Amino acid sequence: MIATGLVKTSYPKEDITFLLKDVSEVFTESTLEEREKAVQTGAHYAERLPMEYRPSDEYTKLYHETVVKTKEQLAYLVGLVTRRIFMNAGTDDVVLVSLARAGSPIGILIRRYAEKILNMKWPHYSVSILRDKGIDEKAIDSIRAAHPTSRIQFVDGWTGKGAIQKELTKAVNHLNKTKNLNLHDDMAVLADPGACAVLFGTREDFLIPSACLNATVSGLVSRTILNKLYIGEDDFHGAKFYGELLEEDLSNDFVDQITDCFKGTQERVEKDAVSTPVTAKRTWQGMKEVEEIGQQMYRETDYHLIKPGVGETTRVLLRRSPWKVLVNSLDNPDVHHILMLAKEKDVPVEVIPDLFYRAIGLIRSGKEI
Repeated sequence: MIATGLVKTSYPKEDITFLLKDVSEVFTESTLEEREKAVQTGAHYAERLPMEYRPSDEYTKLYHETVVKTKEQLAYLVGLVTRRIFMNAGTDDVVLVSLARAGSPIGILIRRYAEKILNMKWPHYSVSILRDKGIDEKAIDSIRAAHPTSRIQFVDGWTGKGAIQKELTKAVNHLNKTKNLNLHDDMAVLADPGACAVLFGTREDFLIPSACLNATVSGLVSRTILNKLYIGEDDFHGAKFYGELLEEDLSNDFVDQITDCFKGTQERVEKDAVSTPVTAKRTWQGMKEVEEIGQQMYRETDYHLIKPGVGETTRVLLRRSPWKVLVNSLDNPDVHHILMLAKEKDVPVEVIPDLFYRAIGLIRSGKEI
């Protein structure tokens, strides 16, 4: 039985269940300065929440234009990765477990594609996974208890340098060894520019528009919280519900627009699903570039300061203290929102034409060269 006291969400119940404790009434956000200082002095990033970024009208307009331009390609990628999940699992008894919160809207889209196009009903939960802290084991225990024989498929939005994939692999190995849960670490993502996932729609550094916003495209749910003042040993990791943003919420509009494109891309998906490999090897190509950038840009190499890929760079600009942004071109539409955010926040942009990623965000730390 799944526990009560879960965080609210603006998504329909059939689309997702967030296995996150609701701390909306007791947890308050920190300023950017407070949060960055805490992280730099050894606190874990999940102990505090950043303020929710409220986009300008110009940025919101660009977001909407991006959804219109990319929704058919997104629908195709959702279809392709859903087909690959099914073929890789070898069964229709699949339970989707998205990694909150970037994975949450993608998990919803995969669930919808499975139901609407493949006629399969795949339950969908969203759980917390944190760098250096691992996955929420209580949440995984609850899912396995509710679905003892199902194939659990982990889902995220995109990859950066592979930190979350490594965290997932470590957690899966631990849980299989200690609890015999029969889990798999073959995380599925829409975009895998870091070449560290085996199931994906594309390995291009492709803009997924849900990366452009925070809670207002993620069911009004905050990023996940793990702070002992609010989260007990028997609790799920926590999150807040931003009910005050209800009028600004675009979460269902985003998934609905892409869902409407499923049938139009179905033929292409079915053709490509059987003519391309279901899985691919991990090469960790992205991490190799991160290591080079780290040596060039910082006196002391701390790879946590380097956030590669369009999605991760967007996150740096939305909720961290960015030092600078690297792009391989100013003309690529996938970085237009990044350039706008950088301008709004007075963050310098440097063009490096042979950059492997389309964008890399660098965090200010005092270690800069």
